[in-house]
Amino acid sequence: MSEFFNLYQQGMVRAAVCVPEVQIANPPANAAATIALARRADQAGALIALFPELGLTGYTNDDLFHQQTLLDAALAALAQLVEASCELRPLLAVGLPLRLDGRLFNCAVAIHAGRILGVTPKSYLPSYREFYEKRQFAAADALLRRETELLGQVVPIGTDLLFEANTLPGLVLHMELCEDLWAPIPPSTYAAMAGATVLLNLSASNITIGKASYRNDLCAAQSGKCLAAYLYSAAGPGESTTDLAWDGHAVIFEQDRLLAESERFPSTEQMIVADIDLERLHQERLRMTSFSDSIRAERERLQSIRRVHFSPTLPRGDLGLKREIARFPYVPADSSERDAQCYEAYNIQVHGLAKRLQATGIQRIVIGVSGGLDSTQALLVAARTMDRLGLPRTNILAYTLPGFATSSETRANALALMQALGVQADEIDIRPSCTQMLKDIGHPFAEGQLIYDVTFENVQAGERSSHLFRLANHHNALVLGTGDLSEIALGWSTYGVGDQMSHYNVNASVPKTLIQYLIRWVIASKQFDASTNGILQAILDTEISPELVPVHDDGPASTATGEADVEAASADRAQLAARHGLTTDVAAAAETGVRPGADASAPAAISGLQSTEAKIGPYELQDFNTYWITRYGLRPSKVAFLAWHAWHDKDQGQWPDNLPAARHHDYDLAEIKRWLEVFLFRFFQISQFKRSCMPNGPKVGSGGSLSPRGDWRAPSDAEAAIWLQELRENIPTL
Repeated sequence: MSEFFNLYQQGMVRAAVCVPEVQIANPPANAAATIALARRADQAGALIALFPELGLTGYTNDDLFHQQTLLDAALAALAQLVEASCELRPLLAVGLPLRLDGRLFNCAVAIHAGRILGVTPKSYLPSYREFYEKRQFAAADALLRRETELLGQVVPIGTDLLFEANTLPGLVLHMELCEDLWAPIPPSTYAAMAGATVLLNLSASNITIGKASYRNDLCAAQSGKCLAAYLYSAAGPGESTTDLAWDGHAVIFEQDRLLAESERFPSTEQMIVADIDLERLHQERLRMTSFSDSIRAERERLQSIRRVHFSPTLPRGDLGLKREIARFPYVPADSSERDAQCYEAYNIQVHGLAKRLQATGIQRIVIGVSGGLDSTQALLVAARTMDRLGLPRTNILAYTLPGFATSSETRANALALMQALGVQADEIDIRPSCTQMLKDIGHPFAEGQLIYDVTFENVQAGERSSHLFRLANHHNALVLGTGDLSEIALGWSTYGVGDQMSHYNVNASVPKTLIQYLIRWVIASKQFDASTNGILQAILDTEISPELVPVHDDGPASTATGEADVEAASADRAQLAARHGLTTDVAAAAETGVRPGADASAPAAISGLQSTEAKIGPYELQDFNTYWITRYGLRPSKVAFLAWHAWHDKDQGQWPDNLPAARHHDYDLAEIKRWLEVFLFRFFQISQFKRSCMPNGPKVGSGGSLSPRGDWRAPSDAEAAIWLQELRENIPTL
């Protein structure tokens, strides 16, 4: 059971970057310091331990590198490391000078379990400003051989070496040294195209003002372009300060994201550790056609790159996780980054709508305003769009369309917001037309029976949309859609003549969790006046509800409290469960929205409202699932592993600073598994046909759009069985 929580079983690898305290021209002492840090990396459960350039001698030896005594001592120090590695799990990447073919090379050496896996000389030797490496060393292209004998072992040598782990699929390493990264085309670029996923840079790199941020930029860019992890270790305490200084900078990046960074200017040795998601990197490479095209263009060169295999023993058990998993993948926890992204998202929506109005020559918008989050955000975007186009806000024809379950609170919020924004506001009570339709089709509700089934809900949703489209015809306007990415993923909408359809939908690529923060950002950045901000805060504080089912003191009269549109509503629930491998209670939730394990006769309400999240799951969890499954295509069990680390303890990790503490939630593995099962069935099995004909709307975030013209194309008649089976077989029941 504990292996579910083992990071290696989830396609990850733990890596360490080590910065020892060196002694100049003292290889025995440096070997001892390196071995001590290697043991720390081993104890931390790492499979990789990276050390600085020329770390066994020190980088600042200058012409001492031509002293035979120093070179002999460096070779003896390497022998010590090789022997010590027999008892260690990680691959060690260490630096030292090596004599080959009558020349001296600045080399990186890969060692594992008593074996020297390979030697990589430095390709680009800096000989400008404070650097004089060509005075002592030859570049890699001066090599005359592809193999060499080193400490009694025949070892491959060159810049074309990849080190592939037999026991961990996807772990392929490459080494380069310092200045190699500064070159226009670093050797690691070719290595990544040949399959390397973890790129190691043994560096010395003295420090000057501003250089550390430039290093980070280089590492971030290389990891991003190469769709790889990039580990960098600079020289630290102990290097000579005759003319230079050293900050001991160590970083670990994964595809442009900083996973770990050392303290700079340390007084002693240090080590940083992070967990790299190899599966995520491979999934990205599958999608990036430009990466594949580059491989094809360089095929002849890449085919000559050599692979050296090694077989590390993987640590077992729960090792924890040394990487931050964001609770809200669409919403940065850092306030400055979040504000920047909210600014972009808001303006993408405004720009998209403005272009559509200009292209059609239509100057009016019709929108239904419920007093909920989605219609609020769409109305804010519409108001700012009119401002940008120089049109009056009265060109926005906003309607509240109360039905059988509309609460006084949401109705009041809707009317107040419309008034505050200065749009043309009106109200149409849809109950008479809904009653007529229910009567026309012979629904029991028209006979006085309190039957609140799918048809009852869809009649209301359909009447709202029908009114909006006819109003748009009447006023020469566009119907502005309000449904968000979360609802689109879960199929939480009424198809066709319902809220699934509009002329243009600015929220189509914006998940529910982000919409909340967009509204918070609108308040904080004072996009509108104080009165409007007060109304927006009231809307944020309101329970999310479709408000289609009336709630009575003794609960709903019918057990059929389904969502706005579930095509499988008439199927027998037991057959549904058997066919798709669902438990009966999860089938109920997938089919009708009743929470698994809940009493079907109990009120499906929170604070007197029909609660959406009590039916289809918490949006914060379902947005998490949407992101990792649609953006990266991860296995359900891997998504559950990540969700558990993000959500199992509300007192750990970062929360967005503007989220009230009362909204800090946590979820155990059973809850995560339950709602993920609901998500998988709804997303893969019963909702795609709605996405296949969704209206136009701008893509907002890299987390994606589910438009068939954008990020997601899928058949409408696929089965969810294999995803559900993977979930059941690989997520333990605790």
